[in-house]
Amino acid sequence: MNILQTGFQASETGTNWVRLRTLILLRWTAIAGQVAATLVASQVYGLDLPLGLCALAIGFSVLANFTLVVLFPQNRRLSEGEAFLTLLYDLAQLSFLILVTGGLTNPFAVLVLAPVTISASVLRLRSTVLLGALAILFVTVALFWYLPLRFRGGGVLEVPWLFAFGFWLSLVIGVLFLGLYSRRVATEMRSMSEALLATQMALAREQKLTDLAGVVAAAAHELGTPLATIKLVSAELIDELDQQPELQEDARLIRDQADRCRDILRDMGRAGKDDLHLRQAPLSAVVREAAEPHLARGKAVVFEFSGVGQPVIRRRPEIIHGLRNLVQNAVDFARSTVWIDGSWTPDRVSLRITDDGAGFPATVIGRIGDPFVRARRGESEASQRPGYEGMGLGLFIAKTLLERSGAELTFANAADPFLSAKDQGERRGAVVVVTWARADVEAAAVEGVGQNPVISS
Repeated sequence: MNILQTGFQASETGTNWVRLRTLILLRWTAIAGQVAATLVASQVYGLDLPLGLCALAIGFSVLANFTLVVLFPQNRRLSEGEAFLTLLYDLAQLSFLILVTGGLTNPFAVLVLAPVTISASVLRLRSTVLLGALAILFVTVALFWYLPLRFRGGGVLEVPWLFAFGFWLSLVIGVLFLGLYSRRVATEMRSMSEALLATQMALAREQKLTDLAGVVAAAAHELGTPLATIKLVSAELIDELDQQPELQEDARLIRDQADRCRDILRDMGRAGKDDLHLRQAPLSAVVREAAEPHLARGKAVVFEFSGVGQPVIRRRPEIIHGLRNLVQNAVDFARSTVWIDGSWTPDRVSLRITDDGAGFPATVIGRIGDPFVRARRGESEASQRPGYEGMGLGLFIAKTLLERSGAELTFANAADPFLSAKDQGERRGAVVVVTWARADVEAAAVEGVGQNPVISS
């Protein structure tokens, strides 16, 4: 988890999300629109525009694009500062065009929202706030100081002051609202993307561990016969070499090394449980395997399984890793005991994980399972979970992986907050209920273990 968090922190400190090619294409689009608007306004509607100033502003954008294309590869990703300067130039160029073509009487003034929206989507909050403030400053200047639009006959295009002020107010509100909206959506998308990446990494790690354990168990199974043969032959040699002590010692060494190989393979095959090479196991065995890393952490973990005909389920990495995260969370916050209750019916399989801790915080219980749910950490929690950032990523991974296996999860608190501690009972903490349709997790009935598949490199 620490590795994943480090990776996320690195992605936050170094943006590099915007490709130069993207901004160049957007600028070419803006240049084409500006040229078209200038020609239509002057040739079709008869407006007397300062074509020299307009051509100067548009020409600078063309020159800037050609310069960027020549100096840098188009697949280059811009740093935070480079992207900010690029958007700042676009905002300044557009504001200059608006100032020399009627100010806020020019309906194209609404395009000042574009650089702010892009900044809110890809840059840090500081850069977006600065760019938004400059956009508001530019439209405020355009409300009072601008070259009015004139017709070729000498008339001036004027709009009522109330209309100009309303347009200015709408632009200011648009900068604030669209900036905030784009920032919020982009932040949630990045958080979800990073959390899903962490989920994929966790699942891939669990899959590799499962595959590795299966390979080790298969190797132990296949090597059992030749090791037994070596041990048998070496024992016979020991008996036959009574008159040759040196050779008899070599035979004993061969037998001891065969025993050592057997012990090594047996220990490696016990990474999760003795029969890791099997792809299915009883529900209780899978749950105990998932909880095993947290059984010796100073908290009692009590398993209770009730029902007739315990189901045999598939040992999927999603289930094992997801349950392991839920058990870890319960053990982290429990005072002394965690209860894991399993039950089943002909149609459903359910697990209930309960602890005797303080329960889920009321402020975040409605958002449990979302990635990067942050909450203030008290001193007691900080001492209880040293090294944790309280980001909710573990529960998100557990929820995502278990839902991938077909599970439904519910999060609640067992205790009534209006009862005294004396009346709340032992199981007063957080409650997580995981429920599957039995058909989604139950393994198909097979007879015997079967032959080990050939492992190809």
